[in-house]
Amino acid sequence: MTTNLLGMPETRLPAEPEVLASIANPELDASDVVIGHPTSSLAWALLADDAWSKGKTLESYAFARVGYHRGLDALRKGGWKGQGPVPWSHEPNRGVLRALYALRRAADAIGEESEVERLDAFLRDADPTVDRIIEDENMTF
Repeated sequence: MTTNLLGMPETRLPAEPEVLASIANPELDASDVVIGHPTSSLAWALLADDAWSKGKTLESYAFARVGYHRGLDALRKGGWKGQGPVPWSHEPNRGVLRALYALRRAADAIGEESEVERLDAFLRDADPTVDRIIEDENMTF
């Protein structure tokens, strides 16, 4: 772990090779990935993105909310103390960050202004480059 200027260590989650293998399997869809890996925030973020792309805003919100909570569980297990850097550059962190992004996007769509503000702050604190990176990637996995 490295330390930022505020003295807070970066949180670096463990790799999820089985989840990545499932995502890469063309025979599986997003729901199959979640069923196989229900604790993975990346799997839930993928499902939220799939729902979002189909215009299913509420479903996307619900899936992203689960991904957010799974991500919080993983972050806490990884030593995160409720704040501090969760760098995008560490690939295993991307599932949590994608779930946060998807939740904020859906919360905005349903008018949850206070949640959007809280998630904006969370993402900025975690890694201020996340918005630009995800938007540049057009949310592709």
